[in-house]
Amino acid sequence: MTPKKLWIWLAAVMVVSFAVLIFYGTEIYRKVPPVPEKVICTDGTVLATGQDIKDGQNVWQSIGGQTVGSIWGHGAYIAPDWTADYLHRESVLLLDELAKKDGKIYTELPDEEQARYQVLLKKELRTNTFDGNDNAIVFSPERAKVQKQLAVYYSKLFMNDSSMAELRDQYAIPKNTIKDTDRMAKMNAFFAWSSWVCITERPGDHVTYTNNWPHDESVGNVPPPSLHLWSGFSVLLLLACVGLLVFYHARNKEEEISEALPLEDPMRNMKPTASMKATLKYIWVVALLILVQMLAGVVTAHYGVEGSGFYGIPLDEFLPQSVSRSWHVQLAIFWIATSWLATGLYIAPAVSGHEPKYQKLGVNVLFGALLIVVLGSLTGQWLGVMQKLGLVDNFLWGHQGYEYVELGRIWQILLLTGLILWLVLMVRALLPALKRKDGDRHLLLLFTLSSVAIAMFYGAGLMYGRQTHMAIAEYWRWWVVHLWVEGFFEVFATVVAAFLFTRLGLLRLKAATNAVLFSTIIFLGGGILGTFHHLYFSATPTAVLALGATFSALEIVPLVLIGYEAYQNYQLSKSTRWIKAYKWPIYCFIAMCFWNFLGAGIFGFAINPPIALYYIQGLNTTAVHGHAALFGVYGILGIGLMLFVLRGLYPDRQWNDKLISWAFWLTNIGLLVMVTISLLPIGIMQSVASIKEGYWYARSAEFMQTDIMHFLRWMRVPGDILLAAGELLLVIFIIGLKFGWSLKEKR
Repeated sequence: MTPKKLWIWLAAVMVVSFAVLIFYGTEIYRKVPPVPEKVICTDGTVLATGQDIKDGQNVWQSIGGQTVGSIWGHGAYIAPDWTADYLHRESVLLLDELAKKDGKIYTELPDEEQARYQVLLKKELRTNTFDGNDNAIVFSPERAKVQKQLAVYYSKLFMNDSSMAELRDQYAIPKNTIKDTDRMAKMNAFFAWSSWVCITERPGDHVTYTNNWPHDESVGNVPPPSLHLWSGFSVLLLLACVGLLVFYHARNKEEEISEALPLEDPMRNMKPTASMKATLKYIWVVALLILVQMLAGVVTAHYGVEGSGFYGIPLDEFLPQSVSRSWHVQLAIFWIATSWLATGLYIAPAVSGHEPKYQKLGVNVLFGALLIVVLGSLTGQWLGVMQKLGLVDNFLWGHQGYEYVELGRIWQILLLTGLILWLVLMVRALLPALKRKDGDRHLLLLFTLSSVAIAMFYGAGLMYGRQTHMAIAEYWRWWVVHLWVEGFFEVFATVVAAFLFTRLGLLRLKAATNAVLFSTIIFLGGGILGTFHHLYFSATPTAVLALGATFSALEIVPLVLIGYEAYQNYQLSKSTRWIKAYKWPIYCFIAMCFWNFLGAGIFGFAINPPIALYYIQGLNTTAVHGHAALFGVYGILGIGLMLFVLRGLYPDRQWNDKLISWAFWLTNIGLLVMVTISLLPIGIMQSVASIKEGYWYARSAEFMQTDIMHFLRWMRVPGDILLAAGELLLVIFIIGLKFGWSLKEKR
């Protein structure tokens, strides 16, 4: 297929996909569960106002939000999912109250009478009592009494009641996490509303606003038929599309590897420009961030076995788990993104052969801006979680409470400004090459468009406000996490890799161009609408479930040929004598293929079908996919790109293979060991518990604090040690390029 036809297909895929994504986004706006003006008892007593619920959402965000347990399944893993926990506790207490209403004690009744009250319980909870005329949710006196009892329970847990000390430790929640009773009352209102959403049936339907999630048979939350239907359809569609892809690949396969390989390294004699040399400081910062992120991960993992400290040190008093986890996740995104941005700044002048005026100044200004955002956002998150900011100030400067998008709104805006500055620097350097319209113009254009997408799509994180409805905020949050991180960065990396190999004369330009365009079409064809698979149970319409199931399955299709890509990269690493200088960057690309297959492919698809995600969303199975995909794919790829840049900045000397070899293998083996002997077994056991007993039980302290779970959490240590050692050696290697111990004889 010609590049022109591939461009037409790419344009069509993007236009249609985004049209559907935006259309159903408007449906989410239209059909969100109501936030009432007030929640009242049938006797007229006001239990909470709509403003209490909105403020309560902000209080929850201020303590770390999705880093302290989860809401609707999205968030951290040590503490419970508060919606599932609240709903289960509410059902137990409400059964007692319904029986008391008739002068009986529920636990003393025979099975036949208990069954009667269980039916009454489901009717009480599942009936939609929202009154649109008064804009109010109406509770019975029994349910209102239970809500007050639960408010007392959660106040004791999140404040400083001594009877809750052990449970706080198990959940890694510091005492006085919330210091103000008014704030606590508002967060209780938010918990009550978010759980009401999970158990209340949509008007005219027999499923709840969250498609009957979380699983809890005692209240009638069982998987609806649509989950089975669309799960089955997604698997059938996956098989069909895999067959079509293999057929297309076999029929149209072009040999990409160049027949006439250069005798010398074409890039060895390229003199780095001033702005290209200026990217070295980015790589040094990446090395520092890797170490800090690793330490934050060690602290966060340890909170799973010692919730109030670190080997006896009361660390939670000044570095709570919610802060260490936020830093761990946020720093991963920062260092991965910084390594990719540095690669772009290095490659743009190299490709065009043009160094624009003041380019080095722009690179240095951007570097300073990124430092301000990194340091400022991390400080703001700490201040927010420590309750040192008001709710408005916390949203602006502190902790937004949404996983992967934790940084405050001001820092978001500054980061977006920095990305736009990066785009300007990229385009002005690439412009002469774009004007030439020579053989690599298609790759250049795709490289430029992916750079535009990286700069602009982060702006989706500005589309929700401080008190935006949770369902709507989740919709836009996943634009950032799925489309920005998992989508356009992937395209950018694919194009960069093709650029590097074609510039080295190892790949035929035309074949590489067609391959990249085709891969982009296949990836975005499933990836854009695959965003919806994150929203199955986030109070969105059922159509989102159908689309998410269908297209998330298609995200796996391009990974079918990942073995071919890995083998091709391995062939390239052996193709000529001089290519040995690029061995470790290429090995990172091979490792990225492995993690793409395992982390994004096997572990990703295992949790993506609706019926699977219904039971295991937010369990440690999600952590397995998250670590293997975020670090294994994007992190290892970022390291590989960074090593390519370093190869160009130190062109005349061989590298210390022993040092970088140990770093590479320890990092990859450590990640594999950590994921497979700790996180995966925990996730599997939680999955079984969720299916048998209910989601609330799989996340409960009762289940998660058993001896076997403690043992499996400690089994993270061997993998963590190997991974940490590999990362440390990588940093030592990078420093050694400057001071000499990572360099050997001349090339």
